[in-house]
Amino acid sequence: MAPAPISIDLPSSVSVAVTEAGMPRLRIATPTVEGEVYLQGAHITGWTPAGQRPVIWMSQDSLFQPQSPLRGGVPICFPWFGPGRDAKMSPPHGFARLANWSLVSAVDLDNDVTLTFRLTHADIPDLPAAADWAQEFELTYAVTFGAKLTVVLTVRNTGTTDFSYEEALHTYFAVDDITQVHVEGLDGARYLDKTATVRGNAPVQEGPVTFSNETDRVYDSSTATTIDDPTMNRSVRIVKYGSSNTVVWNPWQAKAAAMSDFDDDGWPNMVCVETANVLDLAISLRPGAAHAMATRYVVHEQPGPYDGHSRPE
Repeated sequence: MAPAPISIDLPSSVSVAVTEAGMPRLRIATPTVEGEVYLQGAHITGWTPAGQRPVIWMSQDSLFQPQSPLRGGVPICFPWFGPGRDAKMSPPHGFARLANWSLVSAVDLDNDVTLTFRLTHADIPDLPAAADWAQEFELTYAVTFGAKLTVVLTVRNTGTTDFSYEEALHTYFAVDDITQVHVEGLDGARYLDKTATVRGNAPVQEGPVTFSNETDRVYDSSTATTIDDPTMNRSVRIVKYGSSNTVVWNPWQAKAAAMSDFDDDGWPNMVCVETANVLDLAISLRPGAAHAMATRYVVHEQPGPYDGHSRPE
């Protein structure tokens, strides 16, 4: 299904561009922030607060083709995560990131730009995954670009039967050197290690998450996290609600090289810290019910050499 034309009035801080492949994207530019989001997937591909280096990482080899997933940014995973709870669902991470969303509102309030997108079951009949999902739903996605980036994904059951679903905001963050990065806030949380060849009892995180090889972990955690990036002298605080899982991922060298849309040299400069409800903590909705999952990202500078102790509030 082709993307719907943008029929609403846009503030002067929001402009529309269309790629050579025919994919519309919105560009945000104010004195406090620059950002970008595609209608396909309501996919955020850029967020750069004034005075900062880009916070969102995009693969240089991302395909940018209709109905192909974008590699990087903030993909929306719905209604399943990866191959789903039965490991049989396709495409990976569901259809929401492949569908063309409608822009229903665009507001600039004191240089904070909020874009609101909508997707329903009526928008997905041409997608390959539609045959595997017979439920009626409405997704609303509100994105506020400013010195902070705030996203709210609301799922409403508009049908007549219960359904359950997985969801994730699969955010790729730009970092300077993954071997120096550590993720705070998950100490004591149990997690599933998806790289383990043998899985027994869920291990428990001890201290910060650090990176020395491929990392793919699903944590049972509803707490805030912080990405500390000492060589960039900054940290990113991730505060969330309506989320019971945090996913941490870096593919490392071999897996990155095996993915055609992931530039081979990009893995040292990214880390995914994802707000999610997946696996045993998937969401169930009765007819007429709704659930909101939200997250807010805040950049904190760490002037001078990193001392290993300072933490943002």
